[in-house]
Amino acid sequence: MIPRIFGILAGAMCFAQTLPPAPGAHVVTISAPGERGNEPGIAVNPNDPKQVVAVYQGRARAAYSINSGLTFTLAEGTAPNDWRSAGDVSTAFDNQGHAFLCYLTFDRLGTTSYWAHGAGRNGIYVRRSLDGGKTWEKDAVPVKAFPTGNEPGIQWEDMPRIFSDNAPKSPHAGNLYVGWIEWQIDQSVILFSRSTDHGLTWSPAMRISTHAGLPRDDNGGLVGFVGTAGTDGTIYAVWNDSNSIAFTQSHDGGKTFTPSRSIIETGPPYFGGVPGVSRVMGFPQIGVDWKNGRLYAAWSDYTNGDIDVFLSASSDHGRTWSKAMRVNDDPVHDGKDQFFQWMAVDPISSDVYVQFYDRREDAANRKTRVTLARSTDGGRTFTNYAWSLAAFEGQQVFLGDYTWLTAYDRRVYGVWTEAVPGEVPPGQRGLTVVRVGTADFNQR
Repeated sequence: MIPRIFGILAGAMCFAQTLPPAPGAHVVTISAPGERGNEPGIAVNPNDPKQVVAVYQGRARAAYSINSGLTFTLAEGTAPNDWRSAGDVSTAFDNQGHAFLCYLTFDRLGTTSYWAHGAGRNGIYVRRSLDGGKTWEKDAVPVKAFPTGNEPGIQWEDMPRIFSDNAPKSPHAGNLYVGWIEWQIDQSVILFSRSTDHGLTWSPAMRISTHAGLPRDDNGGLVGFVGTAGTDGTIYAVWNDSNSIAFTQSHDGGKTFTPSRSIIETGPPYFGGVPGVSRVMGFPQIGVDWKNGRLYAAWSDYTNGDIDVFLSASSDHGRTWSKAMRVNDDPVHDGKDQFFQWMAVDPISSDVYVQFYDRREDAANRKTRVTLARSTDGGRTFTNYAWSLAAFEGQQVFLGDYTWLTAYDRRVYGVWTEAVPGEVPPGQRGLTVVRVGTADFNQR
């Protein structure tokens, strides 16, 4: 099959732009025409920042760029052919420049939202690329899987997130880590696995959540694991636990973790009543400043009535956290939603970036753009920039459960889902596309 190359997304502004444009803003479409894509991820090769890999749920697809995100080419051989579904994707580069695609697989779901009830075969797998995402190794490596569905004690593994330790002086440099939710019949827990041989093998799954959540994929369950590694190899991880953000850390390369504890009180992480969107979640991200060890956590919730994006910081390795501040700078209580945020900390410049869907410019709170926020003062203040080229409006569209963002040396790379215009028949979901946006703050 001939690879498909994607270039600039053409389009005019749908309505007046009130935010300044992100410097050097550039947006491309990476999903194939007619393909319903969502739940994307993105990563930059620290050894060659011109190499970018973006992935999305459309049976675990991957696209690669060799020109810092100006264009992308869809790769072949990323989706497994022995499973009906492969999704909840994430991606990372290790310190050798290998790219990794992590995804879950299943043939059928269990009871709606109560995934462990009637669960069939499912699993979490990792596939590797040695050439920046152009080609992918044929055999995916299982992290934890029930490949037949007849295994005793079958559980439901969900929402895996892969990340790496790329700090040059870390004693665990090159390690890869995956954390995820395990839905059990009577509870939900967060599991973790590590690879010390560049993804060839993975350690047995270990539980890192001290407190268990409810067994249903809804408010009260444990959801949204995200991890990061500092310059000394310390792993920091967060997830939602009821109306709070849970936090843990590891000082030995993921062999053991401190007891997890709630650090920040939030609103419920699942949101109903967002016009035009079938489901919205506000689970957190965590990032670390490589220069001073300062930690950041970002999330969204509706404690102000409409949905806002928030950030908190810690200067003492997670022991205490600052008061939550709003990242979006529209008037508080204005009835406009900002949601599906993702945060990244630039390892070179220490700038903090947050992207989110933004409806501030639509009185009806339906037309949606993507906004990029940037902080250069340790997360104390943010400047908001318009990033996407045009607004979109969904009709009960499934945007997925997350977007993704990464940054390197003042260049920012975001990936998100947009609804395709057009009437949607009753009972069906609207079509979607996956976009990648880049911005270059070296131009300022």
